[in-house]
Amino acid sequence: MREIAIRTENLSRDFGKVRALDSLSLEVPRGIVFGFLGPNGSGKTTTIRLLLGLLEATTGSAEVLGYDTRSQAQEIRQHVGALLEHPGLYERLNAEDNLEFYARAWRLPTAKRRTRIEELLKNLGLWERRHETVGNWSRGMKQKLAVARAMLHSPPLIFLDEPTDGLDPVAAAVLREDLQEMVTREGVTVFLTTHNLAEAEKLCSLVGVIRQGKLLVVGSPDELRSQAGSDRVEIVGTGFTPKILNWAESQPEISSFQLEGDRLTIILRQQIRVPRLVKILVKAGVEIEEVRKGSANLEEVFLSLMD
Repeated sequence: MREIAIRTENLSRDFGKVRALDSLSLEVPRGIVFGFLGPNGSGKTTTIRLLLGLLEATTGSAEVLGYDTRSQAQEIRQHVGALLEHPGLYERLNAEDNLEFYARAWRLPTAKRRTRIEELLKNLGLWERRHETVGNWSRGMKQKLAVARAMLHSPPLIFLDEPTDGLDPVAAAVLREDLQEMVTREGVTVFLTTHNLAEAEKLCSLVGVIRQGKLLVVGSPDELRSQAGSDRVEIVGTGFTPKILNWAESQPEISSFQLEGDRLTIILRQQIRVPRLVKILVKAGVEIEEVRKGSANLEEVFLSLMD
C-alpha cells in the first residue's frame, strides 16, 4: 500500500460569506502526478495555499508529508517545492544565477549546488542558454526555469498551479513533456492544478474534479470515464437540422452533443442502443455515411460533470 503524501478531512475555507472550499476530504498517494481539475474560481488555488500553510482553514484539517498544516506549516514549506501564479524569477539575472541564488537560499553545499543546477538546466534544455538574461526569454522558457527553481532542493512533493496557463500550444506541449520526464526521473509526487483537460489526461494517474469548492469525484482518467458512464458516438453525414439537434437536447440518455461540419459527436449519459439512435436520425432525414462508438475523453467527462 502506497504512503500518503497529502491527506485532508473536511477541509473548508471561507472568505467572508463566500465558501471557497467546502469540506474537502482527499488522499493523494506518494509517487504520482495528481491532477486537481476545475474551472477558474472553483477552489484549486485556495486548496494549494491551505496545504502550504499560507492560509488557515476555517474548519477541517490537512496533513502534507505527515506535517499538520496548522502547526507545522514551516516544516511543510521546507520539504516541498511550489510554482504558484508567479514564477518567482529575477529577470535581470541570467538563468544560472537565478538558480544559484535559490540554491544558496536552500543552503545547498557548493558541490551539490553546481551539480544540481547543471542537471536541471540540461534536463530542461536550458543549459546552452544559462548565461542569457531571463527577462529576454519567452514565457515558456521562464516557466521551465520556474519548474527548475521549484525542484532545485530535490523535494519529494511539488505543487504546480496552472503551470502552462497562458502558454501557446507548442510551448505548453514542450513544458508538459519536459515535466513528465523530470517527474519520472526524480520520482517526486506532483499536485497539479489545471483546467486543461488534455494536459491532465497526459500527465496524471489520478485526478479529482472540483466545482464551486466541492469535490465531485476522484479516480484515474479511465475510472472517471467509467463512472460517468460516458460513451461517445460520432456520426458523419448530412441533414443535421435544428429539429434534430433539439431532439438530441431533449433526450435523457444524452449528456451533450457537438456539431462540427458534417460530424455530430454525442456524449451519452446512459446506455443507448446505437442502431436505435441511427434509425431515429435516418427517419428524421439524416443521410449517414459513418458511425463510430467509443469512450469519451476526459474533457467530455469533465463537461458532463459540470452540467
